Amino acid sequence: MDAVDRIAKTFGMNDEAWQRHANPWSVWTRFAAIPLMLLAIWSRTWIGWWSLVAIAAVIVWLFVNPRAFPPVREPQSWAARGIYGERAWLEDRDLVPPDHRQVLRLLVTLGALGFGLIVWGLVVLSVWPTVFGATLVVVAQLWRIDRLGWLWERHRAQRS
Repeated sequence: MDAVDRIAKTFGMNDEAWQRHANPWSVWTRFAAIPLMLLAIWSRTWIGWWSLVAIAAVIVWLFVNPRAFPPVREPQSWAARGIYGERAWLEDRDLVPPDHRQVLRLLVTLGALGFGLIVWGLVVLSVWPTVFGATLVVVAQLWRIDRLGWLWERHRAQRS
């Protein structure tokens, strides 16, 4: 079991949760949580320990989010196809051709680099690494969703 599997299990991702998470509202509000988390962490300079309340609120939202919206049974939107592709990839890693595995590894590396910049920026309270790191994380995640949406289309065509 790798990190992605552990994360899915931590969030209790069953069939219903995956279908609800495929709702575009779920996808886009998770992206909206990124700047909210950054602001919550940064707020320690303004409100001290009370920032933990804001951080906890964002964490709770991230756990509730995959179940907060109506399920998507047939993925039509770009975001829904990406989430269905993510689930298909988690269930069968061989669905991803080798060249796409390289792209996914690159995106994980890009996201990790962005995360490192975010941590550095939040520790030293510097705007540019925080914003640049968040940008890298978002770009990597959007590109990843796009590739996984392609995977879903390919997987669905093979099943037909």
